[in-house]
Amino acid sequence: MERSTRVSVFESDKPSEIQLIKSKLDDAQITNSVENSYLTFTTTPTATSLKVMVDLEDEKNAFEIIDAYLQQSENQ
Repeated sequence: MERSTRVSVFESDKPSEIQLIKSKLDDAQITNSVENSYLTFTTTPTATSLKVMVDLEDEKNAFEIIDAYLQQSENQ
C-alpha cells in the first residue's frame, strides 16, 4: 500500500473557519482532514490550533482555493 505525504495548507483556532475551508476543498474533490495540536507557549495551555491537511499532490490546488477564499473575504 502506497503511503501519501500529507501537508498542512491552512491553520486556525476558529473551528468555523476551518469548516468553511474544509467544505471548499470538499467541493473541489480534494481529500482533506483536520488535525488539532496545542498552540505554542505564547497562548493559553488549553488553546488548540486546527490544521487542514491534504495530500502533497493536492497542495497547489488547495492553496489556490484557499487564496481565492481569503481574497474574497478581505474584500467584503
